[in-house]
Amino acid sequence: MSGIRRVIVGASGSPGSLQALRYAEELARAHDAALVPVLAWVPPGGDLADRRAPCGYLRRVWAEDACQRLRDTLNAVWGSEIPADPSVRPLVERGQAGWILVSTACCPGDLLVVGAGRRGALARVISGKVSRYCLAHAHCPVLAVPPPARVSTTRRHAPNPLVDAAFGFCVSREALRERHVYDAETPVQQGIPQRDL
Repeated sequence: MSGIRRVIVGASGSPGSLQALRYAEELARAHDAALVPVLAWVPPGGDLADRRAPCGYLRRVWAEDACQRLRDTLNAVWGSEIPADPSVRPLVERGQAGWILVSTACCPGDLLVVGAGRRGALARVISGKVSRYCLAHAHCPVLAVPPPARVSTTRRHAPNPLVDAAFGFCVSREALRERHVYDAETPVQQGIPQRDL
């Protein structure tokens, strides 16, 4: 991949895009290329709803919100200071994400980096449209970065070692024994309410 001048990366703020942004930064630094994080946005309800009832004030609010989301995404990766090396040129564009990314990565020497979407068969059917669009329509090399491994700190539910073990969060039986104490007389775990039948 020699001759890379710009590394264009989708930066929606999703876990996959954060992983892609980190990888794109490393590529841009290694090839002394400019890094272009791109956030594409469409109005709520889509362009058709905006055409039916146009409002300049709302368009400005939506554009400002998109700029803030890109700033938040960059802050999530780098903190409050954007690195000086590589050169970072953030870009916010109105339109469908796949089309915006492909049309931005249009010059010789461009490399497009996208998150590959979520893992699992059902998740690939439901999501991942942007990465599939870019892989099918780009006129430059496209790198699809796999999503990060699921980390227990990103969970939103209360900790439950039995559920966690089923999904691979617990790494040892000691962790299970530490959380749940079994009573020798009953098969019911202590701490779990019993129902009268």
